[in-house]
Amino acid sequence: MMNNKMPSSSAQDRQVSIWFQKIQNGEIKLPRFQRHQAWDRNRIASLLDTVILNLPLGVTLLLNVDKEHFVSRYIATAPETGARVTEHLLDGQQRLTSLWRTLHNNYEDVKFFLYISKYDRYFEKTEEALEVNVFYKTRYQNKKGNLMPLWADNPNDTFQRGLIPMELFRPGDISSEYEKWVDDALLPMKPASGDENYEENLFSWMNFKNEILKIIRDYRETISHFNLPYLALPSQTGKDTALQVFINMNTNSKPLSQYDIIRAEIEGVKGVSLDDYQNKLDADYPNIHYYFELPFLILATSALIQDKLPNQRGMWDMQKDTLVENWDLMCSGLAKMATFMESQGIHDKNRLPTNAVLSVIAALYTVIPENLDARGQAEILLKKYLWSSFFTDRYENSAASNAYADFMALKSIILKKEKTPDVYFTEKDVPVLNREKYTLTTIDELVKVGWPKRENIRARGIMAVFTKLGAIDFADGSTLNRQQLIDGRRHYHHVFPDALLKEAEVESYLALNCSLITDKTNLNISNKEPFKYLKERYDWTSEDIVNTRLKSHLIPIEELKNGGYENLSPEDKKEKVTTDFEAFIKKRGQYVIQAISQLTSGKDISANEIMNAVEQQSIEE
Repeated sequence: MMNNKMPSSSAQDRQVSIWFQKIQNGEIKLPRFQRHQAWDRNRIASLLDTVILNLPLGVTLLLNVDKEHFVSRYIATAPETGARVTEHLLDGQQRLTSLWRTLHNNYEDVKFFLYISKYDRYFEKTEEALEVNVFYKTRYQNKKGNLMPLWADNPNDTFQRGLIPMELFRPGDISSEYEKWVDDALLPMKPASGDENYEENLFSWMNFKNEILKIIRDYRETISHFNLPYLALPSQTGKDTALQVFINMNTNSKPLSQYDIIRAEIEGVKGVSLDDYQNKLDADYPNIHYYFELPFLILATSALIQDKLPNQRGMWDMQKDTLVENWDLMCSGLAKMATFMESQGIHDKNRLPTNAVLSVIAALYTVIPENLDARGQAEILLKKYLWSSFFTDRYENSAASNAYADFMALKSIILKKEKTPDVYFTEKDVPVLNREKYTLTTIDELVKVGWPKRENIRARGIMAVFTKLGAIDFADGSTLNRQQLIDGRRHYHHVFPDALLKEAEVESYLALNCSLITDKTNLNISNKEPFKYLKERYDWTSEDIVNTRLKSHLIPIEELKNGGYENLSPEDKKEKVTTDFEAFIKKRGQYVIQAISQLTSGKDISANEIMNAVEQQSIEE
């Protein structure tokens, strides 16, 4: 058995010039799990300031390579030589990429310079002290296709500003390049042969030119010999060990994710790019990513397909080659999940009560038969599961393990598995559907649920009921859709005006006092009675329009019409507002409870049926 215990390591010195040689030759590459360059211009300039001052920059991490274990890529803009790779850069990408690109000045939208204040003739300065630092100028193309500002490519114009392009300081034999630049920069200052004191002025000009060349050479020496030390893992280091060291040393402000690591494993096992797979999934099924981040959905669904927990442990335990083999099946499951969620009136993650259900539904779709009858029966089961997850406390805690248990039981029902001979799994075996274990929410709980903009399963579940009914907008009569949410046209609004309730010292931020509708100017009427407030705000023209729009939000119309606050004393008004609001919340809560009963039974709902059923119950009571 190979001993993976790593020997103690000491940092080894390596000058920037050697780093550049290895990058130029294609000997150094990056594992694909490394993120692309993320440093901004200020940080890049700060890095170069550190180098020209010859200050320490920290240690990089390499993995010596005999045979590449990870799918790799070249440092951005480095030559793709196809040469034998001898090192993988595990940590230090941002520093080396910034050095390479800045010292080649090949960023598309910015150019870097060394600024030397004593040569700046563009702005008058009063300071005598010599200032030297790295300066950058943003570039852009004008309508003629010219890269602006034009002066940034003109040697004389840049030098008059005290600027020398950073590409002149890159390691290598480029004396002819920087000498030509100096000639071009100083040419307008060169005395003409017919000038008075020509020889004296020419001598001064030559001395000045040599002064500039010496400055360039001195800083080139500093940069070329700058030490960027490294630690190196031996080539026999196992992939798991290399990854763990990388995680421990990674200097990114954003830590390496679970997906990054598993992606690296897959690339090592299968030699394929999970990024490419993910991008194709997003392109083929663009609605999936609205519900949650694709990396999580991919890994959680793949884990469940392999009967593993949809959490970190299960994702580690699943077979990575099997994940790739099941890729098309997993993609199909996620696509069907997104379609199902939209059919249930849930359009995005900001309105999703719990993301734990997504991978369960997606993984179940991979075993649901395509036969119409069988699929129809299975989707009724999915509806029961979905809405039960919103209106029980099943997913308040331990969501991953509870999702796994529900998934295994639901899967057994769909596949008609036997618990014991001739005894099949039933809905009572699905914990979230077992009402003895997980009862549905009650009216007493609903009337206390807070504002749905916060992450609250029950609050978002209440709003999901309204969006399932279409949530017709009060102003334009449109049915809620995803595009309105993407465009930011729908907002959370109080049905009973916030100002009116605050005046009465009543809590207004309740889910049952909320509707997801487009914004309108308040017009200073928000302390009026609610029905008059809404009618004036949205210019309703007929009773039918009023009823249709309000009913789609399960808003009790008669309770909303309570009013007559204008001539009341402050105390009487406070009492009446409180009483009216409580009646409104209670009735709307009864409507939602009726909707929950229908939805958790796998049935569809309509506003009229819900309201009529509640009214009939009131009569019978």
